[in-house]
Amino acid sequence: MMFRRVAFIGIGLIGSSLARVIRRDGLAGHIAVAARSPDTLAAATRLDLADSVTTDPAEAVAGADLVMICTPLSAYPAIARAMAPGLAPDVIVSDVGSVKSCVFKDLGPHLPPGAHLVPGHPIAGTEHSGPEAGFAELFQNRWTILTPAEDADPAAVDKVAGLWKAAGSLIQMMDAAHHDQVLAITSHLPHLIAYTIVDTATDLATDLQQEVIKFSASGFRDFTRIAASDPVMWRDVFLQNREAVLEVLGRFTEDLTAMRRAIRRGEGDELFDVFTRTRAIRRGVIEMGQDDVPEKPEGEV
Repeated sequence: MMFRRVAFIGIGLIGSSLARVIRRDGLAGHIAVAARSPDTLAAATRLDLADSVTTDPAEAVAGADLVMICTPLSAYPAIARAMAPGLAPDVIVSDVGSVKSCVFKDLGPHLPPGAHLVPGHPIAGTEHSGPEAGFAELFQNRWTILTPAEDADPAAVDKVAGLWKAAGSLIQMMDAAHHDQVLAITSHLPHLIAYTIVDTATDLATDLQQEVIKFSASGFRDFTRIAASDPVMWRDVFLQNREAVLEVLGRFTEDLTAMRRAIRRGEGDELFDVFTRTRAIRRGVIEMGQDDVPEKPEGEV
């Protein structure tokens, strides 16, 4: 047992998957879940993800030695204020959000003296959401990035890292600002492109739109999978990481303009060179074992 009591604030895909790991391996004596929706809490109970459920974050975190925040980023300030009265002085607070710099300003000021903030981001997911979508194998051989402050307590960081290792994750420590820059290109920009391309398809004439859907090639299918992700979560990602996203979007726009110019001018050699260079990135992804989309094992609920 790694923790006496773990409190989940929010229990969607990521939170419910981690709760399944904790339940499967007996890593906590008690799992508490707080969520706004009674339906979500009922699902957490039905799926045996929680020993207790509540709509009150302060009640959920009372006595917890680990609090895991698994909500959209925009909810962090309100959650921090709501749970603060129930936090133990030596509690570890972590999260799973896709932007990390904002965690310190939105959570840090509300934590009691002696509390340990260890932000985290598991690089795993599917287009599905909600507690029913989770599965314990989601994090297997996936990276989890932890972004503690330089003066963070090493023992607290080790405990959070140990939990993710138990879930099958590979661990990487990283500065929060650097994380946000890296994820802007590897995750946030691709989602923005996917949302834009699929939205473009929705503006086509009805007959052409139906043909796009009917004859979707693998590229468009992949875009629709990405664009089916939780809209609230991704709205918050782009607003909280706007500077890094805008910077990488500017570079992408320049490269896209260059590609457009090469096509217009018939510069086949330029196109060939770009396509050849980009193949190396794909080979690297495959070699790192990060090329498949996690899938829930058949029969798992």
